Amino acid sequence: MNDYLFSAVVVVSTIACGWILYLFVALCLKYWNRVIASKGSQVNLQLLKGPLRYLFPALCVRGTIPLLRVPKNTHLFIGHIMDILFMALLGWMAVKFVYIIRDMILDRYDIKARDNIRARSIYTQMRVITNIISVIIVIFTAAFILMTFSEVRHIGVSLLASAGVVGIIIGFAAQKTLGNFIAGIQIALAQPIRLDDVVIIENEWGWIEEITLNFVVVRIWDLRRLVVPISYFLEKPFQNWTRTSADLLGTVFIYADYSIPVKEVRDELTRILQNSPRWDKKVNVLQVTNAGEKTVELRALLSASDSPALWDLRCQVREKLLEFLQQRFPECLPRVRIEMDKGQSA
Repeated sequence: MNDYLFSAVVVVSTIACGWILYLFVALCLKYWNRVIASKGSQVNLQLLKGPLRYLFPALCVRGTIPLLRVPKNTHLFIGHIMDILFMALLGWMAVKFVYIIRDMILDRYDIKARDNIRARSIYTQMRVITNIISVIIVIFTAAFILMTFSEVRHIGVSLLASAGVVGIIIGFAAQKTLGNFIAGIQIALAQPIRLDDVVIIENEWGWIEEITLNFVVVRIWDLRRLVVPISYFLEKPFQNWTRTSADLLGTVFIYADYSIPVKEVRDELTRILQNSPRWDKKVNVLQVTNAGEKTVELRALLSASDSPALWDLRCQVREKLLEFLQQRFPECLPRVRIEMDKGQSA
């Protein structure tokens, strides 16, 4: 048999063996994934199927290279190619392992719970740390692949003496990127923001939807997306309504005539709040906070478990109090009094 034909048969046979081995492992992963899912876990072991699909055939081919009847230079070339492929696949698998470990940690926390401060904190840290580790793995994988080329190693040694100058040049060229990278690490550690935090930024109110190493996506209340550089949250002031707790206080202002019976309005506020599922039963206050020339200002102070509930509760209280005044005390609505002298009226 021709040497090249024999070598081709060996390569095809080993690739087929590698695929058969992969199919067996894929079935095992599918079974284990079902067992884990039956326990309510969100960990997905099938993330490993991507790199394993090529890793097993590559390992089989790498092991049979000495059996190939080809010239030595061809042996070396094929071995080099397989080494590069093997290192790339190992890097890919390492990234997938990082994601699986992240999911195993996050699986212990329910970010959909109402009191989810701790869960959002862990989710934010793990998302940022996972991205950082993935980038480091990719950089190291690329470095190891490049080091397999003798020319690159030679160039690296010759440039070692000028590494300081090169580092300065790269630092100036990539200072924005490096700044965002460091800012991402600070965000993960200090956590001025977390996933699903309610913030006011650039006069827009919304939720933190995504945190990457370079930018943060804020979902505005009207479903627009505000994309902000991650360094913004370390350099400029912004409001975080859920930094320590999702609980919030809100106010409703009512302006009425001086004849308004404050006690009855206060009792009505209590009745409205007690009948509302949005009230968290913590704060219920009605006070006269100002007295002007024509009207008095009543301020209702109330609380809710989060900002969407508070917004709806404020609108509901404002509407109900206005309806209450219209039906029970229409004479107490704001009005303008004019006094006329008897002589003028005559």
